[in-house]
Amino acid sequence: MNTRPLRIRLGALAMAVAGVLFLVYEILPPRLDQETLAGAESWAEPGWVAGHVAAMFGLILFPVAWAALRTSQVDTRAGRPAFLATVTGYFGVAMTLPFYGGETYGLRAIGRHAEETGDPAMADVGNSFREDLVAMPIGLVGMILLITASILAAVSIWRSGELNRWSGVPFAVLIALYYPHFLVSHSLRIVWGALVLLSAFWVARELWRAAALKGERSGGRSPE
Repeated sequence: MNTRPLRIRLGALAMAVAGVLFLVYEILPPRLDQETLAGAESWAEPGWVAGHVAAMFGLILFPVAWAALRTSQVDTRAGRPAFLATVTGYFGVAMTLPFYGGETYGLRAIGRHAEETGDPAMADVGNSFREDLVAMPIGLVGMILLITASILAAVSIWRSGELNRWSGVPFAVLIALYYPHFLVSHSLRIVWGALVLLSAFWVARELWRAAALKGERSGGRSPE
């Protein structure tokens, strides 16, 4: 039984769900002034936790989609960049998730303490926590690897010959803006999240179409 179309479709679904989760990540968390007591207290709000958990699951799903891209292009010249995108993406996610864990669980604990004590110094504690000299470089390298993986995936799509060659470009550009988007207003962050959603849907659509093509060519049967 040929399982390639199924694996590609699962990757397409992973990409689409990841796009939704990243928009959720931008909408739910309160984006108050992080230097104030109100900002520190916002870290304990359900929206802060739910939004960052959504981002973590979204990050995990991106390499799943790139693995599906590799499956769809395994016998072509586009297979190598897809493979490199998958491996680089997994390493990028592994290095980025601890940073998001700190943002989710560590800042939540500090936010609860800020609510209980009303101590404005908790904002400084939280920002010192997130700007740790060990955590920040590891998270930054993780983001660079994620950007690299997105570019490699775009290269694979461009070379594929069966997917819309432009479909991976918007996603790669938006992931390249991952770190800078932290510096803009909440409304612009939501715009960024919406664009990530749309670009992820485009890639997912192309992967789904690739799965259909593989199924048609194999006639639904292929030796494993």
